[in-house]
Amino acid sequence: MNLHEYQGKELLSSFGVRIQRGIVAQNAKEAVAAAKKLTEETGTGWHVIKAQVHAGGRGKGGGVKLAKSLEEVETITGQIIGMDLVTPQTSAEGKRVHQVLVTEDVYYPGETETSEFYVSVLLNRGTGRNMIMYSTEGGMDIETVAEETPHLIFTEEVDPATGLLPFQARRVAFNLGLSGLAFKEMTKFVTALYTAYVKSDSSLFEINPVLKTSDNKIMAVDAKVSIDDNALFRHKDLAALRDLREESAIEVEAGELGLNYVDLEGNVGCMVNGAGLAMATMDLIKQAGGEPANFLDVGGTADAARVEAAFRIILKDPEVKAILINIFGGIVRCDRVAQGIVDAYKNMGDAIKVPIIVRLQGTNADIAKKLIDSSGLDVQSAVQFQEAADKVQAVLN
Repeated sequence: MNLHEYQGKELLSSFGVRIQRGIVAQNAKEAVAAAKKLTEETGTGWHVIKAQVHAGGRGKGGGVKLAKSLEEVETITGQIIGMDLVTPQTSAEGKRVHQVLVTEDVYYPGETETSEFYVSVLLNRGTGRNMIMYSTEGGMDIETVAEETPHLIFTEEVDPATGLLPFQARRVAFNLGLSGLAFKEMTKFVTALYTAYVKSDSSLFEINPVLKTSDNKIMAVDAKVSIDDNALFRHKDLAALRDLREESAIEVEAGELGLNYVDLEGNVGCMVNGAGLAMATMDLIKQAGGEPANFLDVGGTADAARVEAAFRIILKDPEVKAILINIFGGIVRCDRVAQGIVDAYKNMGDAIKVPIIVRLQGTNADIAKKLIDSSGLDVQSAVQFQEAADKVQAVLN
């Protein structure tokens, strides 16, 4: 689950990480009030207005702007809220901006003794250990740094038995070229950041940039935070921060129905039980000349109500030209799944306007095939993977 920048910063701050202070605003009036409050508290005369969407590269799309007066705060906020922000990490349609973060300006005019760094915490799946990845090249896309100057990226792996040790935090500060007070501040920053990552059960912290101010303070100017969905039951407060407006409406609806669904850009809808079989089915579709329109795992049960819900979710995508159902009947009997498919098809009437290929293997698969073949519906049955692939190819051509 992704957090907005302002939510991520609040989380970091609660663990002692110094952040660029800011106040979220839903409209221009609130933004002006926020700017006045920040001026009173920090003395800042300029403010940075940041669009709050779940996407990186906001500045490149015009979603981050500097306001040098309250009038500019009001004008810029009015321009950003309501816009469809297009960044390298959004679709061509962009993401609608519903709120902005009004922050203090931490880059003082004429200041030359500042430095920007990149710091992230994530899981190294190759070693099964958490890892701090950092670079002196803050403020840039880390992918660009990795491609053009890979020697400027450092990593520090953390042993889960000991956690982050003091010498490791000091090594991060040393590799970033810091000394004196800035060195001490960075070791505190990294230690607090890692503690926040572990205690919040996060899957990613990305702070870009981390700023060293002219008076050698270290602070997070931005914050990308992703929480592990599987751990949200331990963090009801964090789960409450979920912004459904930032997620695919179809995926949200599928989740409410208990379906594991991921929207893709293809023309063949998939309905499968089990993630491994779903991945194999997507490969099957590719080999048949199609493109998967979705990943949909109906789980261990596939009764008529669940199948009908899955049908309706898949058919919300106008690009779907066919549906491939691939079910292995281990826990669930194939004949019950087949009956569920037939009942769901009949319940939906004329809503289904695309051909359906069904492959059922496992317990009572022979009975299931007879049910499908004798249903009189526009449903084709298959036994082997290749047979299913051939039928997908036939309906697409």
